[in-house]
Amino acid sequence: MLLTIIIFILVLSLLVFVHELGHFLTARRFGVKAEEFGFGFPPRGIGWYKNRFGQWRKIIGNRSSESLENDADEKLHPAAKSTIYSLNWLPLGGFVKIKGENGEGKQDKDSFAGRKIWQRVVILCAGVLMNIVLAWFLFTVGYLIGLPQSTDTLGKYARVSTPSVVIAEVIPNSPAFQAGLKVNDMVLAVEGVNVGTEKSLQDAMAPRNNQATSLLINRDGQKMTIKVVPTAKDGGRATMGVAIFAAGLISYPFFPAIWEGIRTTGIILVQIVLAFIGLFRDVFAGHNVGSQFAGPVGIATITGQAARLGLSYLLQFIALLSLNLAILNILPFPALDGGRILFLAIEKVKGKPVKQEVENIIHNIGFILLIALVIFITYRDIIKLF
Repeated sequence: MLLTIIIFILVLSLLVFVHELGHFLTARRFGVKAEEFGFGFPPRGIGWYKNRFGQWRKIIGNRSSESLENDADEKLHPAAKSTIYSLNWLPLGGFVKIKGENGEGKQDKDSFAGRKIWQRVVILCAGVLMNIVLAWFLFTVGYLIGLPQSTDTLGKYARVSTPSVVIAEVIPNSPAFQAGLKVNDMVLAVEGVNVGTEKSLQDAMAPRNNQATSLLINRDGQKMTIKVVPTAKDGGRATMGVAIFAAGLISYPFFPAIWEGIRTTGIILVQIVLAFIGLFRDVFAGHNVGSQFAGPVGIATITGQAARLGLSYLLQFIALLSLNLAILNILPFPALDGGRILFLAIEKVKGKPVKQEVENIIHNIGFILLIALVIFITYRDIIKLF
């Protein structure tokens, strides 16, 4: 349990840190001052900055950059690139504090509020783009060492290792259901004989009508033996009542792995977008969609399961999380990057920005709603554990 929590914190920190790094780098690129770029969330433990003499200095605690401006010796370097780089006490990702992100300093050249609309849109989109780039990088690394994947359709240079048969569906009241087999169980062997394809598993079960048969199963990284009694209808081949597909660790040479990483990222992005569209359609249709969400507890549980299966499974899961975070953040909902972009679109159409007080209120309401949703989903996830 402790290892699962640690891995979850590291994964979440990576996703948030990379997202904020995108905002930070593009803000600097457009000459917007990033007042602070921190790993973890405040309170601040320690930070470093460059003073007006070009010397790197250390700052302890929560002293603000504004207070440094009143100290002749500690005054920040005047360049827009002058930033406090901090390590903070809550190790959950990171943050970037950009000058003018809340509408202040519109007349200042180094303020976010003073930049052109398209530049502000790029800065806001950069976090989403970095999450997509991270997913591509993780998929590429995964394909170099081997990613779990169906062996039905493979690229030209694909190499397959550790083949197995994965259970995709368990028919209710079937022999497999009665034996306790579950979706995503990997069947490794039948009566001690390895199986790596659908045909090999089917052929191994076919003659064993009404015979207790030992299956070696890999479930969430743990191997176990389960006995199942397959049955045959009308003298046919014995079956245990499951839908299966062949899978294995698929790897590629260096350059094909890069391409496969790009291709997989694109395919999954489209699938996530379509899934969100279907989700919203079900919401407006009045269907129950609660089971389609997972909160921090649910994600932490899945992260632990992926970690137990091995590095390849963990890399794949982190990449999927990164893409989901990217799509979620670009949705036009208050408090998200997409919500802020929506207000910039309104500003472009109207020719003037929405009153800052009104925008801040709307973002605060959106943030409260998001927190309430997270709390509700977390409560439901905890109930499921018991």
